[in-house]
Amino acid sequence: MKITIFGAGAIGGYLAAKLAVAGRTELSIVARGAHLDAIKADGLRLIEDGQELLAPVRAAAKAEELGAQDYVVLALKAHSLTPALDQITPLLGQDTAVVTMQNGVPWWYFHEVGGPLEGTRLNAVDPGGKIWERIGPERVIGSVVYPAVEVDAPGLIRHVEGKRFSLGEPSGERSERVTQLAEEMVKAGLQVPVRDDIRSEIWVKLWGNLSFNPISALTGSTLAAIVADDGTRTLARTMMLEAQAIGESLGVRFPIAVDRRIKGAGDVGEHKTSMLQDLERGRPMEIDALVTAVQELGRLTDKPTPTIDAVLTLVRRLAVERGCYS
Repeated sequence: MKITIFGAGAIGGYLAAKLAVAGRTELSIVARGAHLDAIKADGLRLIEDGQELLAPVRAAAKAEELGAQDYVVLALKAHSLTPALDQITPLLGQDTAVVTMQNGVPWWYFHEVGGPLEGTRLNAVDPGGKIWERIGPERVIGSVVYPAVEVDAPGLIRHVEGKRFSLGEPSGERSERVTQLAEEMVKAGLQVPVRDDIRSEIWVKLWGNLSFNPISALTGSTLAAIVADDGTRTLARTMMLEAQAIGESLGVRFPIAVDRRIKGAGDVGEHKTSMLQDLERGRPMEIDALVTAVQELGRLTDKPTPTIDAVLTLVRRLAVERGCYS
């Protein structure tokens, strides 16, 4: 089984290290810069449960060096996909499966969903439909990623908590390709449930991300602080209810109540969201995948999103001013 992890940052590096240490795959990663140099020189290192492990991986700067794969795991952020298409396509053979590990609404959302929106392409996450055309939604295995992982230094990944990577075909079928990949990941010590409705699980994670991420960026607040404050908690709840109406109109099942989801976010504690961290570090922010795409879904389903619209306007303006959005 040939697997390439494209984008070996925190999540991609963690997955690559776990698979490599288990020794069960012909594993490669595509990385860049100091991270790539460190991996080539010293290997990919993983700190987990107080131990440092050395993972033997093949690292490349260019995908052309690796050739066609059985699986390509896209572990870079959603806004980085379109610019990376020329690098990704050399990895794709006739039967290559592509596992998408981006936060937010996926570009393939309306592939094999049925109904009048079947085949709709979302401009917020796939401008001009370039990803749809170049990768092809028929290759996709969807994923929802839960581990908390950090890059401590070039080539050094530190696992904080969580080992679950949910997988699911857009069609909901339990295909041979998704089953085989799940088995490989389980043998590497990960928790990998195969879902028959991956979209609903995507929405449950998105539910919090679309509200808490932009609010945290706008206020500089942690999750615990947002939930503890009546005003910001109410703002997040209103955004979540707008999103829930959209999701339910698309057939999504929300297995928990909104207030329980909010409590769960607050229980995480004094944690800065990824969007706030990106803002503080001057990096591109995941605004479109987490917020703009939900607004676009609202337009497609005729569901009003006044609160989402207002927060989106503010966080986008902030990101532009800080050079974190274009």
